[in-house]
Amino acid sequence: MWFVYALLSAFFAALTAIFAKIGVANINSNLATGIRTIIVLFMIWGIVLVKGEAKGISSLSKENLIFLTISGVATGLSWIFYFKALQLGDVSQVAPVDKLSVALSIILAVLFLNESLTLKTAIGAGLIIAGTIVLAIK
Repeated sequence: MWFVYALLSAFFAALTAIFAKIGVANINSNLATGIRTIIVLFMIWGIVLVKGEAKGISSLSKENLIFLTISGVATGLSWIFYFKALQLGDVSQVAPVDKLSVALSIILAVLFLNESLTLKTAIGAGLIIAGTIVLAIK
């Protein structure tokens, strides 16, 4: 089932790039990111509240809060830079470079989470990096 969710994530990420490129035209990219963030905030909290999942807040540990906060800051920075890149570049170049995050995630997971690096995973990450380079060169 995780694969279906991952495919849906990829599909909506692709739509995000297209809609964001159109939406960021002729406005400040930080303003565009702020508007998008408000929409995401309301959408996610609406889901949490409708599904009754807010009760889980009381079980959050200090570690949960610290790392979710750091993750939120990283997400915010990613979105700020992504929108600025979309404003300045073509989606067909910006999106592949943004997806270098996949290869970087693999490397960081090996370094910090002690995940194993199989030959298959290393080749896949290498192909992602090579493909990004090919698509980024104009």
